[in-house]
Amino acid sequence: MHFSQIDTSVELPIMEQFYTIQGEGHHSGRAAYFIRIAGCDVGCVWCDVKESWDSQVHPLVKISGLISAVNKFQAKFVVITGGEPAMYDLTTLVNELKKHEIEVAIETSGCYELVGNVDWYCFSPKKFKAPTEEAYTKASELKVVIFHPSDFAWAETHAEKVNENCVLFLQPEWSKQDKLLPLIIDYVKSNQKWRISLQTHKFMQIP
Repeated sequence: MHFSQIDTSVELPIMEQFYTIQGEGHHSGRAAYFIRIAGCDVGCVWCDVKESWDSQVHPLVKISGLISAVNKFQAKFVVITGGEPAMYDLTTLVNELKKHEIEVAIETSGCYELVGNVDWYCFSPKKFKAPTEEAYTKASELKVVIFHPSDFAWAETHAEKVNENCVLFLQPEWSKQDKLLPLIIDYVKSNQKWRISLQTHKFMQIP
């Protein structure tokens, strides 16, 4: 079933869901329940969850079931990720989570206008598909993955456009971390508006 045919007020295609520790960005170190929605057309070459791209190979899960799973762990912070979760109308999912006083964050490339009133908008732009203008306005956090030294200049083009309250992060691509992290450290020391994000969940060997 194509994502446009899914009744998102009832169900969503889910690759996985799990309770863990947020490993990246502003909320790093915080207990979080992750809901990974299947389906993505951005096509990042270094994506570490390419199995999430095809929504048709993952089950449709009732939103009521997702809420029950979150409440089972008494989680107070939910991260909606993907895939590209903003491909879907997330109104019902977000509203149902908020009924339980759960804080909701989304991790998105910003390629689609977001439908759903989340509390935290993590904007991680990709070169493979241009973001919407809305992403710069809504961004709570700009998280740019550094894959090549030329990406620093590319990151600055996005930093110039986000709102003044947006927190700025540079994150080394995992497979090139040994090479790129020293460059990022030097860059942040010289450009103090930026912070460093690491994939700490991989160091902790957790999902």
